[in-house]
Amino acid sequence: MTLTLLTVITNEPDENKVISASINADGTINLDRAVATDGRGAHGAADGPDPLFSQGAIKVSAKQQVLATVNAGSNTIALFSIDANTPTNIQQIGDVVSSEGEFPISLVFNNDGNRLCVLNGGKVNNVNCYNVDKKNGLSALPNTLRGLGLKQETPPKGPAGTASQLIFSEDGKQLIASVKGSPQTPGFLAVWDVADDGSLSGDFKKVEPAKDGVLPFSLTVIPGKDAVLATDAGLGFDIFDLKENKKSSANKIDGQSATCWSSFSQKTGNFYLTDVGTSTVTEVHVDDDLKGSVVKQYKQDEHSGTIDNEVATIKDKDFLYVLAANATKIDVLQLDGPGNTKKIDSLDISGPTNAAGVNINPNNLQGMAVFVRQ
Repeated sequence: MTLTLLTVITNEPDENKVISASINADGTINLDRAVATDGRGAHGAADGPDPLFSQGAIKVSAKQQVLATVNAGSNTIALFSIDANTPTNIQQIGDVVSSEGEFPISLVFNNDGNRLCVLNGGKVNNVNCYNVDKKNGLSALPNTLRGLGLKQETPPKGPAGTASQLIFSEDGKQLIASVKGSPQTPGFLAVWDVADDGSLSGDFKKVEPAKDGVLPFSLTVIPGKDAVLATDAGLGFDIFDLKENKKSSANKIDGQSATCWSSFSQKTGNFYLTDVGTSTVTEVHVDDDLKGSVVKQYKQDEHSGTIDNEVATIKDKDFLYVLAANATKIDVLQLDGPGNTKKIDSLDISGPTNAAGVNINPNNLQGMAVFVRQ
């Protein structure tokens, strides 16, 4: 019985769809279906893949067995139930809701899965949160609509100067958004305090990267450290020490072009970063003193455009799933241990979907989320 689900979004401007695939016991994947999101996709004012300039466009809560996705062209969010016995069977819950901004790009569930927050990256850029009801859908949570104050347009011009990702801190007491900068003006993290009722502090705390940090993009929690790793398209990766800021650092990846997405493996204890320009996966270790180092790099197919990625544990093994947008495929890498990763599968998503009448444009594909039944 299949108890796992992998999803990406087509993000097409006429109709956005969730593409769902089942994950086999050996980590390989099979396409299953495409489900409309009752909204439209969009592309930022730039060419090529990574249309939303973001990570987290589609997210799941294994605890609540729900999935949420942005509709960037409609300024809405859609919520779906996940059938625990047949996870590729997703059903929309209630109506789509307004993101309360423009060009929604990133979502995050809290640990319990009963709250969802969105990051809007267009002319009206902000964050907003919702209560999650598995019967009725999403409802806006009071005192959570908070502005970012970025000078942007809809669609936004980027990637530099745009919002990127939204996460909760490990303890759930802070909501954190990343904003990419430029060589002249480094980016920053916007950090709001989260009250017990889910409301947010009125203003955010601005946390800048260490010297030489420029474009903080994806955000991945460093377990047990009150810190996050942020990919940095202008350098490699940044480490943000959120507790004291004394151990923050900007770290170079030699030969990198646009390192923008990241995830963490509990099994290896390392982070996996993808570079859309070089089509490379870079494995990074962060030690107990928050010092980061490159462990190994894994070159993927030339010009395949590796963007969103996600780690999942299947049958006590960790696998890295990478959206290779230019090649319209999903690569599967088995993580056998630190510095020991191998590609085991590569699934074409354009052939079967086009044959079924679902339009796939490599420049519009976005997101990566994996559900494993708890």
